[in-house]
Amino acid sequence: MKKTKIEWCDSTWNPITGCLHGCEYCYARRIANRFSRPHCIAVDIPVKNMPLELHELDKPFTTTKNGKEKAEPYPFAFLPTFHRYKLDEPARWTKPRTIFVCSMADLFGDWVPDSWIEEVFRACEKAPQHRYLFLTKNPQRLGTLATKGKLPKWKDNWWFGSTVTDMSMGRYPGRISDNTFISIEPLLECMDVGLGSFGSAKWLIIGAETGNRKNKVVPQKHWIDLICDAADITHMAVFMKDSLLPIMGEENMRREFPWEVD
Repeated sequence: MKKTKIEWCDSTWNPITGCLHGCEYCYARRIANRFSRPHCIAVDIPVKNMPLELHELDKPFTTTKNGKEKAEPYPFAFLPTFHRYKLDEPARWTKPRTIFVCSMADLFGDWVPDSWIEEVFRACEKAPQHRYLFLTKNPQRLGTLATKGKLPKWKDNWWFGSTVTDMSMGRYPGRISDNTFISIEPLLECMDVGLGSFGSAKWLIIGAETGNRKNKVVPQKHWIDLICDAADITHMAVFMKDSLLPIMGEENMRREFPWEVD
């Protein structure tokens, strides 16, 4: 995808889609299920002896309707799928851009084979003109990859982020990169944050839950103010997503990028 509605990046790139976390508020699952085709999921596509819930595609899966062939973006709905044919996309985008890698998946989920991750990393290395943002709910996997020697050496244009939605979730594990960030989206409760809560992270993204889920959580302004106060203590850049506009008001919105801060 060349463009995106996600405010903090220029583009999304999804060589891997699908996730097994099972978050009830997940926007990506809603999108994948909406644009999947039930008849696609039932088709027996060879997947190279992958586990039942994992799939690999070396070329787009297509269907034909009214004589026209159409590529199906989510032939297995939200089951983890490696779209290997997409690996060359960043290299074909010559103009530098900030790319959110695997916005429709968790690249570092426990179920993702190391080999998939390594192929994605190699594709990024082949297109160094871009800035790559990696975001996960399983940051411990990054430490595991580093221990195995499978995490590339620090690169100025690669940023590794961890998603935190409430106080039950852990923080970023160690200093695997100088470029780390935290995404609190959706913000589900008032968080008891203070000095050191965000470790060495340089950037903080905050967003409210979207969609019309029955038990949808609407954050309060003072929840966000507390988080921003903690971020300011350690001079973190703060980016508030547009979902916070009704809560914060335009005059209080912050849209900062760490690579633009002196």
